[in-house]
Amino acid sequence: MSESFFKTLAESTDRPAAVVVGVQLPGVDEAELDSSLTELERLAKTLGVDPVGRVTQRRGALAAGKVLGDGKLKDLAKWTGGTGVVPKYEKPGSSKKDEEDEEVDEPEQDEEGSAAPTTRAKVVIVDHDLSPTQQRNLERATGVDVLDRTSVILEIFHRHAHTREARLQVEIARLKYLAPRLRESAGGADRVRGGVGGKGAGESAMELDRRKIRDRIAELKDELDAIENTSHVRRTRRSDLPTVALVGYTNAGKSSLMRALTGSEVYVADKLFATLDTTVRVLVPRTQPPILVSDTVGFIKKLPHDLVASFRTTLEEAAGADLLLQVVDASDAAFRDHMQVTNEVLNEIGAISADATMLILLNKTDRLSDDDKAALARELPDAVQTSAKQADAVASLHDRIVAHFEGDLEDSDLMVPWAAHRLVHAIHESCRVLSEDHDEIGTHLRIRASAATITRLRAALADA
Repeated sequence: MSESFFKTLAESTDRPAAVVVGVQLPGVDEAELDSSLTELERLAKTLGVDPVGRVTQRRGALAAGKVLGDGKLKDLAKWTGGTGVVPKYEKPGSSKKDEEDEEVDEPEQDEEGSAAPTTRAKVVIVDHDLSPTQQRNLERATGVDVLDRTSVILEIFHRHAHTREARLQVEIARLKYLAPRLRESAGGADRVRGGVGGKGAGESAMELDRRKIRDRIAELKDELDAIENTSHVRRTRRSDLPTVALVGYTNAGKSSLMRALTGSEVYVADKLFATLDTTVRVLVPRTQPPILVSDTVGFIKKLPHDLVASFRTTLEEAAGADLLLQVVDASDAAFRDHMQVTNEVLNEIGAISADATMLILLNKTDRLSDDDKAALARELPDAVQTSAKQADAVASLHDRIVAHFEGDLEDSDLMVPWAAHRLVHAIHESCRVLSEDHDEIGTHLRIRASAATITRLRAALADA
């Protein structure tokens, strides 16, 4: 990861120019490639760089050592002022024949003449995961920093993480990404003395750095486990209450809907991954029992696996929800792909099960024409068309959520003796009280709540 580049970028007020690179692999059509590169450009803008051009190529696979073929690599170098050639590098102990046999590049399929660059790019961003060798070779050929999609996403997560839990989760993923990319110093490094009495080969500086990273990851995981245990206790305490989780692609409008449904001042911004920390609020107008609404981190295509693993506990808010609201930006032409990515991640974390109920929300319909809305209604008849900016649409969604949980509630009678009268307040807090009468024995309540809540209250009364 180009730590020095990210540090300079964070300290600078300028937006360096960037050129994005994409390889059209078999099975990927022009529309998919364009959508992926457009998303990468949005990620770049969120990071603070200015995409000024694209370099694309159709290939059967990424070139093992440098991603692109020789001709395209020279086209890329025109944007950066580099040589477009990867200098020969002789590995210690390798022969000339080893170098010659290292890689046989397959014929490339160039697109028709690429446009002449009008701006000098300061950074190259590749829409694929790069091996350390590919990244290093591209930097040597272009003369500028090279970032892959994963490093861009990790840096955005790093900047947007505000709570201690989110910062730990991101740092673990960043260190796992960094470890295999450590490089030896230019002239090689002396080995640290190893073994009793200094015998043994010991560790090189790079090996020592990697061990330090492994130790640091272990420390962060221990600290994260302690925080996650506290989060688990909080989730357990509210497990009897009906819960709704807003899930979906990044920038689909989850936080805007969260604000509209709960009246809370959650952070809203028109950029990717504006929200990383799970927020839980009560649905308003308030119901009895109260309905909890949680806003979760957004998903994205090619989301780094280590990030999914690190944020697994955060995403458990979705896995444990009674109702999943998949928020979809209906105004985005690629929304079908976004739905597929969301479902894949939800399946990976186990949030979709036979007991889970999911409702698709086609958000931002205020940007669509009546014909577009009618077409969506035919394509997705069970989906709810809504907009966080329209009060009547939000009110209708509120009623839909309440109606969903009303269908799961049961009516029951409870008698609370005067000796256990402290439980009356807890009953009011956890369910809807339909009637309340008092006599010499205690308080008689007619309630409406879930079966689990009724069972818990009866158990509490028995133990009182």
